[in-house]
Amino acid sequence: MSEKTLYERLGGYDGVSAFASDLLPRLQGDSQLGRFWEHRSDDGLAREKQLLVDFLCANAGGPMLYTGRDMKTSHKGMRISESDWSVFMGHAGDTMAALQVPEQECQDIAAFVVSLKGDIVEA
Repeated sequence: MSEKTLYERLGGYDGVSAFASDLLPRLQGDSQLGRFWEHRSDDGLAREKQLLVDFLCANAGGPMLYTGRDMKTSHKGMRISESDWSVFMGHAGDTMAALQVPEQECQDIAAFVVSLKGDIVEA
């Protein structure tokens, strides 16, 4: 029997979608990070959420096809700082706690997200 993928361990599409649904409002409502979502249309926000879900599903071993841009291209010019990154990581941790994500899955998610830092943080 093969080991379950992170996608399966997180509850599949519904689990990943719940993660995005909890995380994005935290980020958008944050006094430091909210600037990244200012002046965005409802449609743009919905599209961004779907791209996040697709990206996370595909990278966690799920059957989704991610058709968005790579992380470096998506975040270039946004001037995301180390401080922004730290705040983001705090919100990601709060989301995992709120959803009662098991410790091993939290570690796996954190390791994946940290692997993206070099493509996201610019300043």
